[in-house]
Amino acid sequence: MTDTSVDPPRTPRRSPAGAAEAPRPAARRGHRPGTTRPDDGNATAATRPAGTRPATARPAEGATGAARPVPSTPSATERPASGAAGVAGSAGPTGADLHLDLPATGSRRSALMDALREAIRSGRLAPGTRLPPYRALAADLGIARNTAADAYAELVAEGWLTARQGSGTTVAERAEPVPPTRTRRSSRPPRPAHDLRQGQPDAAAFPRTAWLAAGRRALTAAPNEAFGPGDPQGRRELREVLADYLARARGVRTDPDRIVVCSGFAHALRLLFDGPRAVLQARTAGPLAVEGYGLAFHRGLLAAAGATTRPLPLDEHGARVGGLTEDPEIRTALLTPAHQFPTGGPLHPGRRAAVVDWARGRGGLVLEDDYDGEFRYDRQPVGALQGLDPERVVYLGTASKSLSPALRLGWMVLPDHLVDRVLAAKGEREAWASALDQLTLAEFIDSGGYDRHVRRMRRRYRDRRDRLVGALAEHAPHIEVTGIAAGLHAVLRLAPGTERSVLKAAAYRGLVLDGLADYRHPLLAAEAMPATDGLVVGYATPPDHAYPAALEALCAILPPPL
Repeated sequence: MTDTSVDPPRTPRRSPAGAAEAPRPAARRGHRPGTTRPDDGNATAATRPAGTRPATARPAEGATGAARPVPSTPSATERPASGAAGVAGSAGPTGADLHLDLPATGSRRSALMDALREAIRSGRLAPGTRLPPYRALAADLGIARNTAADAYAELVAEGWLTARQGSGTTVAERAEPVPPTRTRRSSRPPRPAHDLRQGQPDAAAFPRTAWLAAGRRALTAAPNEAFGPGDPQGRRELREVLADYLARARGVRTDPDRIVVCSGFAHALRLLFDGPRAVLQARTAGPLAVEGYGLAFHRGLLAAAGATTRPLPLDEHGARVGGLTEDPEIRTALLTPAHQFPTGGPLHPGRRAAVVDWARGRGGLVLEDDYDGEFRYDRQPVGALQGLDPERVVYLGTASKSLSPALRLGWMVLPDHLVDRVLAAKGEREAWASALDQLTLAEFIDSGGYDRHVRRMRRRYRDRRDRLVGALAEHAPHIEVTGIAAGLHAVLRLAPGTERSVLKAAAYRGLVLDGLADYRHPLLAAEAMPATDGLVVGYATPPDHAYPAALEALCAILPPPL
């Protein structure tokens, strides 16, 4: 009588730690003696219960050797013990998904071995990294199981990989030294000992706790659509609170539909002047009037867009805007009415009215850069020029000075006839300003956090300026501080011919600051406005603990009285 009974599956042996150890695989046909077959972590034919069919590795449909992720469930030998970090018996990271590019032709085994060697040699697969079971890798790559198993075994024999029963296959401890990568030398200069550059707020004063709380509230209340493609006009929540805030704090006359969120002042200039869909085409808008002193970066941006700039001389009352009527080609003027940058004076009330009248009569525009309009220390800040005629003034503001340039958030308050043209220049989707940052700023303003922060920083910067003036009065009383008490910088008037030597002395002491000559427009005629020597000192940049030493270094490099 024939015995038809079936032997039960062999019980796995236990390791000393109590973990199940995979049964030893039976010898396979075609396996070369002397090499160790990598442990796949799955039951073999010798241990498979009777009546079950072996899984067939189907290549990915249409695969030509490129990896296709196929999720797989690890067997008992692949799962770490509860609470263990990583795979039992492996100290390195677990390589569940492995990206390998194999050529479409040639031996699959050789191609896989070359790809694995290169990944190890380049350092992409670090020593101790656990590779996926060869069955899973074969399915991912669309190759035969035996091909993957033989490639693993050959690399084990060569010393690239190690295989241990029950622990899978891992990258050997430095099979070949990775050639050292060349350290890229930074082109940036080393950090200065004392930093008095203008235009930067105190980075340490960013309201992290209040901003984080506002962000949490904003995310909690945000609608689902806020996490989709961005509206090029900006989040409605931010535009609504900006309309209220700008009307209250800066005297701006607007509504949310006339505000377009951008990614800072430079981005606004690019939308207006640069590109095929620029709002103010350089060919049709004519030359742009700018103040005789200003940022060279902005002049360069305008020149790159094809715009020609013509400088307006300055005096103690700001830009001499009477020159606008003398040049019939000029139809657009870029001004800093609240606090001229960098000389520091506000635009005289009579000139404010005159420039608006000029724009009305010429059919032109005034671009108002209100870069630090909130920070005036001797009186209430001067209101925005835009309030005189919202249809002839484009108001440009940012959070760069009041909060941080890292936010990359700004806004344009536009005449009604420019809104659609600016949106067309931006495109169908917001590509720059983060919707999440916009929501956070909206909540920060609406909750009163922005007002509290601005008042706090106004007190801090006023104290910084007072300390600068006091240090000069004690150590260099012959040096004059020009401009109004406002903003984040001050201009120190120097004796003629001394600016360059003072800057050299500052560099020798590790003190970074700017000379006034760097801001002068190259086309500003000497007869229209004689050049003056001076220093542009940014008193907001250093942290509190570094400010006294920076003032000491500044006073040490100033020239003696003549």
